[in-house]
This record gives sequence, structure tokens and C-alpha cells, in this order.
Amino acid sequence: MLGFVRTDNEALVSCLGDPQRAVAAYHELLRRGSAALDAVRAGLRDENPAVREGCCRLLDHLVDTESMDALTAMADDPDARVRIAAFHALACDRCKGDACAPGAEQVLEPALRHLTDDPDPQVRMRAAELVGKFAHTDERAVMALEASRAGDPSPAVRKKAAWYAPGGTIHRRTAPRAYR
Repeated sequence: MLGFVRTDNEALVSCLGDPQRAVAAYHELLRRGSAALDAVRAGLRDENPAVREGCCRLLDHLVDTESMDALTAMADDPDARVRIAAFHALACDRCKGDACAPGAEQVLEPALRHLTDDPDPQVRMRAAELVGKFAHTDERAVMALEASRAGDPSPAVRKKAAWYAPGGTIHRRTAPRAYR
């Protein structure tokens, strides 16, 4: 099956770190769904950043309330690719189906910290997306987005922050009906 010697969930998770097997392993783990969640969560602690990144990407689709704390912790991973995947998974509602999105009390602090201080502009862009989810309900989010829009060294981050800041296209589109 799939050209793997072992096909248990743990073996498939380890294959996420092998460029030759990563795509097939990812799709098989995704197909297995909740049955693979324990192995995917364990993969967040793997020494290989490609495995951790793949597990964050899987949790974007397979996330459940038990995984949310582990996924939030990945926002502080030493590898920028892992942080990018973690922030995408935390911000993206499209991939999650009926799963509940994390609340501000769980994810806003790390998102604010990385929007302001992360050395990688791609991470700051993903953090802006997550901070932007709270721009209608939390003044700290508004202040951070406006500061990034005005002063981030990356033009791409400034542009992304402007979309989510008050007056921006995404901010207007996501405004509660009473504010439109």
C-alpha cells in the first residue's frame, strides 16, 4: 500500500519528513481522519521540522478541541515553516468544516507577539491573519494591525495588516451586520 514498508499512523507521520514519501503519507493520514489524530499530535514533537510542519498542516483539516493547545504551542516553534503552518491552521476556518475556531483567550497573545516580533515576514503575515479575526472584538488586535500597517519593515506584511485593520477590505467584509 502506497509503497511504504509500514503503514501504521506513526510510520506515516515519520514519512512526512521524507521528501519522496511526504505527499502520499500526508494524503493517507488525511484520509484516515480522526483515527490518525494521536499520531499526528505526537508528530508535533518530532525532531524533524518537516514532520512538525506536515502535522500542523494536517491539523488544519483534522483539528479537534483536544489538538488546539498543541497546535497553538507550535506558533513558538524554532522553525519558521512550522510557525507559518501553525498560524495558518489556527486562522483558517475554511479547512475545518464544523470544528470550532479557537478563541482570543487561546490564540491572540501568541499571534500579537509574532505579528510584532517574529523575524520572518511570512510568519508575521500569517499572524496578521489570525490577529485580524479579532479586529472587531479586541482593541489589542486593532492596535497591533494598525502598527504593522504603518511600520512593519515588509511591504507584504504592511499590506496584509491593512486588509485586516479597520477600513481594510477584509475588515469591512467580516464586520458584524450591525456595523456594515
